[in-house]
Amino acid sequence: MVENESPEHLAGGQGEMPFAIVQGEPMLELPSDLYIPPDALEIFLEAFEGPLDLLLYLIKRQNIDILDIPIAEITAQYMQYIELMEVLQLELAAEYLVMAAMLAEIKSRLLLPRPTSEEDEEDPRAELVRRLQEYERYKKAADDLDRLPRYERDIFSTIAEFPDKRIRHEPPRVSLDSLLTAFAEVLARAEMFSHHHVQREHLSVRERMSLVLTRVSADRFIEFRELFTVEEGRAGVIVVLLAILELLKESLIEMVQNEINGPIYVKAAA
Repeated sequence: MVENESPEHLAGGQGEMPFAIVQGEPMLELPSDLYIPPDALEIFLEAFEGPLDLLLYLIKRQNIDILDIPIAEITAQYMQYIELMEVLQLELAAEYLVMAAMLAEIKSRLLLPRPTSEEDEEDPRAELVRRLQEYERYKKAADDLDRLPRYERDIFSTIAEFPDKRIRHEPPRVSLDSLLTAFAEVLARAEMFSHHHVQREHLSVRERMSLVLTRVSADRFIEFRELFTVEEGRAGVIVVLLAILELLKESLIEMVQNEINGPIYVKAAA
């Protein structure tokens, strides 16, 4: 068992930790000639952005009604803060001194007796109260904006790359159900133009096939519903539907649908 251990042994082993290392050498004791100036370390508990911010802080700290400010008490506290700034050797802005002069003026005007003829004179604190209320609104708006989520502070974008992913979009095939659904809409519109005149109409499927072919082309699509003339009524649109189905059967026209239950488009076969 070792009774006496040197500082060098403690520094190199697991004993007392050095409070500093100077040029690679551990220091276990403070130097006797070490001098720390009194103002080497300063702690600021409150930071204000201007005289109005300081006044608002003093008012809110004591739960004082902003519309009924005790000028004498607030002025005394304000001057104590000014004196503290001078003691701490802080750069005293001219705005603080201007506010101190304004508070002193308001205090003196409140202490002076008012003539009876000037009883309706405006309260000397009115202008200060107005400025404090306006500053408080802007400060609250700034705090609300600062609490909003900010890009690259609260929200961060990310990019995920999939080099081997290949997307192939194929238009869905036109099913009979989709065709009948689209035709049901045309039929419902045709019912609006139905009439009760009983007469024989000469409707030819072959004639309507020719009409459909004249309305479609190979270089552009036309919507399926545009091929019908709903004013012809139920019989007319049924004959057109038969003509379209016959053209599909003979591969004279093509139908496409870009999405399920979406509109159907027709064009002439290439």
